[in-house]
Amino acid sequence: MGTTCRPTVRRMAKEITRYKCSECEHISLTDVGKCPKCGVWGSMEPEKPLALTKKGALTLSKKAYPISALEVEEQKRIPSGIKELDRVLGGGWVQGGVTLLGGEPGVGKSTLLLQVCAEMAKNGNKVLYISGEESSAQLAMRGRRLGLMVEGLDLLCESDLPAALEAAEKYSFVVIDSVQAFRADSESGWAGSPSQVKGVSAMAVEMAKSCQIPTVLVGHITKQGQIAGPKLLEHLVDVVLLFSGEQNSTNRLLRAEKNRYGSTDELGIFEMSGKGLSPVLDPSRLYWSGTDLGSSGVSVGLVMEGSRSLAAEIQALSCSTPFPYPRRTARGIEINRLQLLLAVLERRGGISSRSSDVYLNVAGGLTLRDPSADLAICASLASALKDVPLPSDVCFIGEVGLAGEIRPAARTLMRLKEAARMGFKRAVISKRTPKDDFPIQVLRASSVSEVFKMFLK
Repeated sequence: MGTTCRPTVRRMAKEITRYKCSECEHISLTDVGKCPKCGVWGSMEPEKPLALTKKGALTLSKKAYPISALEVEEQKRIPSGIKELDRVLGGGWVQGGVTLLGGEPGVGKSTLLLQVCAEMAKNGNKVLYISGEESSAQLAMRGRRLGLMVEGLDLLCESDLPAALEAAEKYSFVVIDSVQAFRADSESGWAGSPSQVKGVSAMAVEMAKSCQIPTVLVGHITKQGQIAGPKLLEHLVDVVLLFSGEQNSTNRLLRAEKNRYGSTDELGIFEMSGKGLSPVLDPSRLYWSGTDLGSSGVSVGLVMEGSRSLAAEIQALSCSTPFPYPRRTARGIEINRLQLLLAVLERRGGISSRSSDVYLNVAGGLTLRDPSADLAICASLASALKDVPLPSDVCFIGEVGLAGEIRPAARTLMRLKEAARMGFKRAVISKRTPKDDFPIQVLRASSVSEVFKMFLK
């Protein structure tokens, strides 16, 4: 008998289409009108179809290289001319890097960038400032008022971004103010819509990368303090800076929420005046006045903001409440952090706040992220609840755990040197802190209850 040959059947791989949300990047396998994660209508956009086999989704593969065989060129830094900004950036602008600067209206974003452009133009760079919101006359008036009329700084008022980017290719530094005001005919929607913001931002990033031009995008923020527009905008750029300040204060704070070229721990501090923004050379004097009011609920903690130490004044106030649920209000720290430390005070320190409203404030508008500020916060809260003032020559350094223990802080010697410069005579630190040649007297404690016995008898 002869053998029967069966024809070979090749089955075509099944193609599937995924849908990605332009706001939160949520992935869905079905075309839904409303994103199930963020709840935005019409934000689900189709991606490139994938070939699906029994082994799963097939994607185009590229050759992999060992990390040791890759040659990486050191990123060249271009100083901005403003030390506080260079501190936050990690040394200056990077060639081809894209920075997103966000802040509330009127906080001083355009003023800061105009000053940066003028300083870079003075250093021989050819700078272009593209504005989609203000006219050239308005920018010139501001520049004349601030004394920024320098050679090498060009202004371009244009809302069509592709046309503006054609002119930007011959410059060495570009500012686009603001990204929500520009549009491109190739994208759907109106200026400021998610599709337009995503499209024009991608164009700006492509220009910066291909021409190796440091580029700054200015973006508005929402009421929640986040960059307005699709979340994809923050993923496109290399650095995200937030510029903030109190309405009735001249102080301005600059932080990096994202930095591919450096740390995100540094803090830049500026002061707004009629001549523009000027760096604050002694931030500790800004956040602690050094006056002794003799009031309860006031303590000073030495915190680290990046590579420098600051003296932060913490103020607490408590008052009795007739309501079953007392109020908790915090400014300068997270409300959850306040509630946690109040629980530690009651359980480990024997100081209850169940019948009192508690208000906590960090003077000067400073936001504390350093966990070593816990001890100063606890001391301030305990002083307010017991209505006993703390000594004015004492500062507090240490992280507080749920067991009431005081944990040692990093770079204690640097903190104590700053405390000595500010005029403090004593400092309360963790008992587990290694011994060193400290410039002031240290009081060692292992728990918060020991600290309360020292000063709140």
